[in-house]
Amino acid sequence: MTEEFKNYIGGEWVSAREGKTFENTNPSNVNQVIGTFPRSSKEDVQMAVREALSAFNDWKATPPPERAEILFRAGRLLMERKEELAEVISRENGKTRSSCAGEVQSAIDMANYMAGEGRRMFGRTTHSALRRRFAMTRRYPVGVVGIILPFNFPMALSAWRVFPALICGNTVVLKSDEHSPETTVHFVKILEDAGLPKGVLNLVHGFGPEVGEAITTHPDIALVSFTGSTATGRRVAENCVKRGAKVSLELGGKNGVVVMDDADLELAVDGVVCGAFSVAGQRCTATGRVIVHRDVYEIFLSMLIDKTEKLKTGPADDDTTDVTPLISRAQLQRVLGFIERAQRDGCKILTGGTQLTGGVFDRGYYVKPTIIECDGPEKEIAREEVFGPVLTVLRAEDYEDAMGILNSSPYGLSASIFTRDVTVAFNFLEDADAGVCYINAPTFGSEPHMPFGGMKHSGQGYREVGWTAIETYSELKTLYVDYSARIQNVQFVED
Repeated sequence: MTEEFKNYIGGEWVSAREGKTFENTNPSNVNQVIGTFPRSSKEDVQMAVREALSAFNDWKATPPPERAEILFRAGRLLMERKEELAEVISRENGKTRSSCAGEVQSAIDMANYMAGEGRRMFGRTTHSALRRRFAMTRRYPVGVVGIILPFNFPMALSAWRVFPALICGNTVVLKSDEHSPETTVHFVKILEDAGLPKGVLNLVHGFGPEVGEAITTHPDIALVSFTGSTATGRRVAENCVKRGAKVSLELGGKNGVVVMDDADLELAVDGVVCGAFSVAGQRCTATGRVIVHRDVYEIFLSMLIDKTEKLKTGPADDDTTDVTPLISRAQLQRVLGFIERAQRDGCKILTGGTQLTGGVFDRGYYVKPTIIECDGPEKEIAREEVFGPVLTVLRAEDYEDAMGILNSSPYGLSASIFTRDVTVAFNFLEDADAGVCYINAPTFGSEPHMPFGGMKHSGQGYREVGWTAIETYSELKTLYVDYSARIQNVQFVED
């Protein structure tokens, strides 16, 4: 019998008000229905916000070290249930269990890091310009936070968003992605078991036009955190700006790797292949472009194609799989559409470029790992995020040309360079228009204690991970205490 899951509102597991549901299927076997979930509406969001508002004052008054104890317990529970959770993520997300175990570890690390922030939520004190006056700053929660998740890293991103929000004293309305809703159920149950008070965290399942839109337009949600496509992010930002709410956007990327003529080519090929094709390229930091110095272009391309063609594509339950399925039929059609248009634009398919069929491939949505040679960065395939196992290769004359190609993208999330020259490496860190830069490493692999986010169309400035997450999810107050026993003002100091 198919399991029926529910929303979590005010500490209770409840069905959608209208009684509607939707099915969640296994990307590795689309004939397997994992469960049914509430297809929520605006009314369900309103209920969740009411509960979050009701719980806010008590949670705000809870000292940060006390909030931290709950996060520490949540981290321990995540560790105890790591294998079970990895199985859940793998089944509904289509990634291998080992990859999913790494995702759970990221959530554990974030729980422990943010719990530590409960005793490090520092303000500043300074000397006032006036006598007998104390000047300081202190952080306070922003209020009810709406968090809208993508499908690709449901456990890690739940932790990366919810834990900072909670440690700062906010209450949360969390929207799962319709392709990975079960993981968020387990995430919420862990916080419930860790002792989180009722109403502090609320989970609403459903679709963007119904639930996401209601979250972004709700007048009592003070901050919306959205992770997803740039196009949808613009809609989220418009809704929030119209009503004066804060908004934090983690958006797409067309992440580039530069391979210089002095690079360790085997290392560079390994980094590019891993960055482009692991988890079927369905990560915002996936390598979408590799820009290769002309002097090593041919040999690098030969090595790249050879390694790519040896990758094993298959279902998530085979842990020897290198390239797993795409999340949905819609995503499959989107990826194939990019490949078809690239060919029409005059780009050359060097390997791959087709849907895989037959046997296990008929039970999921698989695209053969694809490398496309492009003669210029202005082509769509060299500029737009594909979110699939597709890599564009471009030739560069020298370092300056490579950087021009890299920075021509409208995105600026992550970037990498492979070189043995320390001067080139440090110049790259200065020159690359990207929020996260790597030397001799793939374009992904950010750590929970380090800020993460992008420039240009990849984001709008907030960094929701690391110590900067505290800045995102809190308000800074400037506080003065005057003990002079007279009225004085720095703007009207007496001579």
